[in-house]
Amino acid sequence: MPHTLAPNGSVIGRLQRGLETLYRVDTHLDVEAFMVDEAARNDVLAKIDGANGTARRPREQLLVAHENDELHLALFLDADALANLEKHDPSHGLADANFQDFCLAVEGVSHFVYVAVCAAGDRSVSALELELQAEVDKFVTCLLMRDDHAKHAPQVRAKLFERPRYAPDLSHEERERYVTAHRAAERYAGSLHRRYLAHRRTPDMLAELRAFYRLGLDGKLGHIERAA
Repeated sequence: MPHTLAPNGSVIGRLQRGLETLYRVDTHLDVEAFMVDEAARNDVLAKIDGANGTARRPREQLLVAHENDELHLALFLDADALANLEKHDPSHGLADANFQDFCLAVEGVSHFVYVAVCAAGDRSVSALELELQAEVDKFVTCLLMRDDHAKHAPQVRAKLFERPRYAPDLSHEERERYVTAHRAAERYAGSLHRRYLAHRRTPDMLAELRAFYRLGLDGKLGHIERAA
């Protein structure tokens, strides 16, 4: 049974190894080598929106650029969130002190790994597909950090999916994307609970999750529709 956060190395590095182990993929990359701070992110965004400075600067952001047939990645995660996760190490448990920052880190690392895997397979990926997979990754990661998956699944689902909060500066299109990803992941998490976790069939759930990971957006949404 994979544990998504074995207690060695940085939280970000451990998250990457946990996700790659869970899905049996290997990016051959070290996410920590692609981390950028606030100043570096601002430099990148300045090249995109110039003097206007209108690009969003959320607490988690994967920067992606294509240049000369090469894919360039950089991952920004809020420094306060990273410091909090080092102080309240998630491998010792998730609580109010670290839950939101942990989910932020999972989302960033999920985006990084997924884009790298798709790029290696010469497959394009949409923003909605990225957000949907990240929502699923947050559910599975938080769940697998608990011992009794069947017992804790309802609690994890409630914590992740009840009363979602969206950033107030999202455009209409961005908000629709986040809402669609959130609702689809919520339905999928519910179906995983009903079909696997309630019957203590976690290994079977993991096998399905690995197949789900390899589907494109239409495949993921279709699978959720049939399973929910």
